[in-house]
Amino acid sequence: MVAFNKFFTTVFLAIAYASVSNAAPWAQHSKYATHSRRELDNGLQLELYHPESTYTTFGEGLELGANMRGGDLKSRTVGFVRQRLGIDEKSVTFKTGYSSESGAYGYARQYHDGIPFANAVANVAFNGNKVIAFGSSFVKPKKVAPKKPTISLETAISSAERTLNGKHNGQTPSIEYFVKADGTAALSHVIQIQNDEAFTWYEAFVDAHTGELLSVTDFVNKATYHVLPITKMTVVEGLETLENPHHKDASPKGWHDDGTKVHNATIGNNVVAFKGSQSATTAASGEDAFVYNFDITAEPTDGTNLEVARTNAFYMLNMIHDISYIYGFTQEAYNFEHSHGDKDSKGSGDRVLMSVQDRGGMNNAAFATPPDGQSGKCYMYLWNMSKLKRDGSLENDVIVHEMTHGITNRMTGGGTGRCLQTSEAGGMGEGWGDAFANWSEQKDATIKDFRLGTYVYKEEGIRDYPYSTDSAKNPLKYSDVKKRRGVHDIGVVWANMLHNVYAALVGEYGFADPKIAHYDASGKEGNVIYMNLFIKALPIQPCNPTFAQARDAWLQADEVNYKGIHKCTVWKAFASRGLGVKADKYVDDFSVPEECQAPPTQEPETPETETPETETPETETPEVETPENPETPEEST
Repeated sequence: MVAFNKFFTTVFLAIAYASVSNAAPWAQHSKYATHSRRELDNGLQLELYHPESTYTTFGEGLELGANMRGGDLKSRTVGFVRQRLGIDEKSVTFKTGYSSESGAYGYARQYHDGIPFANAVANVAFNGNKVIAFGSSFVKPKKVAPKKPTISLETAISSAERTLNGKHNGQTPSIEYFVKADGTAALSHVIQIQNDEAFTWYEAFVDAHTGELLSVTDFVNKATYHVLPITKMTVVEGLETLENPHHKDASPKGWHDDGTKVHNATIGNNVVAFKGSQSATTAASGEDAFVYNFDITAEPTDGTNLEVARTNAFYMLNMIHDISYIYGFTQEAYNFEHSHGDKDSKGSGDRVLMSVQDRGGMNNAAFATPPDGQSGKCYMYLWNMSKLKRDGSLENDVIVHEMTHGITNRMTGGGTGRCLQTSEAGGMGEGWGDAFANWSEQKDATIKDFRLGTYVYKEEGIRDYPYSTDSAKNPLKYSDVKKRRGVHDIGVVWANMLHNVYAALVGEYGFADPKIAHYDASGKEGNVIYMNLFIKALPIQPCNPTFAQARDAWLQADEVNYKGIHKCTVWKAFASRGLGVKADKYVDDFSVPEECQAPPTQEPETPETETPETETPETETPEVETPENPETPEEST
């Protein structure tokens, strides 16, 4: 924690304590409508005040007067606000608005002597020539401060920077009135303060006459989720409450801002998690919080279990969006987002639609990946393999597997969704899904065997072998592909090869804590290297690749991104499962390039000693027939 200016610390605490005093001029029960509590990243708490809003709806609509019917949105909005509140034209101005098929919406601000109020606004909703809703937080202040500042802007900026531990970001400051809880209107300098390292972004209101920090707007949309952390596999391991898990670069506005609106539900720029229809989402359980309890003794549809499922699905898909983003699955690489922000808008409007407890299937899950610009669709089903049904949305490895289909299908072939269609390529598509889940749930440098589907199916998982470096536990090699027909059967061969690559890289280069590896792709540890190669190999492999071609793409990705320094580790891992240099047409080869071969060991020289000569009787050596193509012994893997 940094040291703070003593004066401003006192101001913060004074505001916080005063706002909860019994002598406050508002009813205690109404505070939810007028106050919010912020705990700033420096540990200080601040209660923020907003004038109470009035709101009226008008059913079929309130007819506009004849003098307003022919006007544009701006004139109708200002006219109705003036009429409704009985104020003059100098006290209100149009701020913004828009029209859609469902109506038109205008927003206005309150003014005094040419200066706007920061926290006094009004909104009008129209349907044709009728008003269907009106809201207002306009005020009649007891006292209004003089309009000429006595504290300079430079002083206000310097003080705000010290207090909020950031820097003015260059946005032009403004002068606005701020209505305080005591009913007075203070003149304020309004300044944006940012700290990219701490990921904070505030709009500070500094009293232009006293220097007091009146309030802040927190532009970072913070949220709390009671979910399965991504490093956990199933709900049996226990839910945890996580705060602000989004990545500042991948989701700079948080997970609930879709570029046009901030949602208080499982809706955002990357994902909509719902059941049945896209409007059937889970609402926040409290301010910026999605905290619901799971009853493992009840059916997935009972109590708040559905809320837990939608929350967890929303969290997991957003986590995979953010992780894959920092490793390379960005807007330019055809990712899934509703809005690309200041990036090129091409390919936007395609966030993932996550259908939880979907009725279209059972004992399965699916992901549909259309071309860039169309939403990916993830379907999570219930499983009836146990006494109580189980929800696939509460087993993280199942969710990760499905989302990875979207990544690999988009990044292979340039965003067409058409380039993992052959049996082999489709099999690798299944294998990549298992491998990403495997990576996301490894907690330390001890790479454990991995099983998929242990909650929804059974403890042994849904694959015929665990993923393992031990050939006794998983004997699959490249040659086994020819014996397997379905894409999932082929996929387990590829996934187990990648498990071996992962283990080799971690064994050679160490392991970064997931709290770092999931948010920073620049590390030199084995698990970070692995995910970089995983993602960066996809766009450089051909359409419908073979195992060998995909392997070569990994090696090429290492060359491009790391100058090939990991190639021997990668080669040896693939070769250990039969995908060596000469592997072709499902015939195993365990060789590696010459530069990756270990030098032959030399026996230590022994000093020559004279030995007495003895005659050795001649004996015939029996002939031994040597096969032309000796099989490589299995132990060599």
